[in-house]
Amino acid sequence: MNTPTCFSLNWNDQVLHLVLNRPEAMNTMHPTFWRELDTLLTEVHHEGRARALVISSTGKHFTAGMSLDTFSNAITMDERSAEGRAAIYDLLTDMQATFTKLETLRMPVICAIQGGCIGGGVDMVSAACIRYASADAFFCIQEINIGMVADVGTLQRLPKLIPLALVKELAYTGRRLSAARALACGLVNEVFDTHEATVQAALQCAQEIAAKPPVAIWGTKQAIHYARDHSVEDSLRQMGWLQGSAWSNAHVREAITAMKEKRAGQFPPLAPLTPFQDLG
Repeated sequence: MNTPTCFSLNWNDQVLHLVLNRPEAMNTMHPTFWRELDTLLTEVHHEGRARALVISSTGKHFTAGMSLDTFSNAITMDERSAEGRAAIYDLLTDMQATFTKLETLRMPVICAIQGGCIGGGVDMVSAACIRYASADAFFCIQEINIGMVADVGTLQRLPKLIPLALVKELAYTGRRLSAARALACGLVNEVFDTHEATVQAALQCAQEIAAKPPVAIWGTKQAIHYARDHSVEDSLRQMGWLQGSAWSNAHVREAITAMKEKRAGQFPPLAPLTPFQDLG
């Protein structure tokens, strides 16, 4: 992809670090952000080079969510006709698909959150695998405060992560959820004193993940997400098929040998993917 304008990218071995870099605008999300993020996630998924993706931010806040001027300039929400209202559905489907790519990437996604994680920020981090937060972080379902329903994933994913009654409290009132309370309810994995420590913890976790066989990590992510949305019986059946497709005697031998020899294991990357429409 072309050099993004809304975030910077840094590689550390097989870990890709995406940093939101518009602190002067509180890292708000406008159409360019959505376009660049969607393109990047598609490329990362297809390449298979990254073994983990870390998302962090700059400035006082992780993100203030959707840029409000987007609604008056770039996005037309036409409620005057059935056709216009149907177009709203299609627009939201496109936006939802971008954050769903975080959930369906072949590698785990880790977010390091400081300050406000507001509106669309909650949509985004709720699609991640692991969330670390600094002590000053807070989460806010801001949409209700501006007269609308949160519509890009928060209300669908957050009830899978924290108690339903708490989701309702936050969604109905627009109150802030502090880092300490987010830790207590399980939304974040750990809270750190500073933003710098939070980012370092996220990168360290990503490096640990990157040291495992990528195909086993892929299979584990698949199994966890499937089990979240299906019965135990269905999930066990899916696990049998998944293990049958992902099993590697060579990977198991290498992992055990590396452990005994106290060295890093050597595992092949995920195979690059070529979109069907690009074949031939």
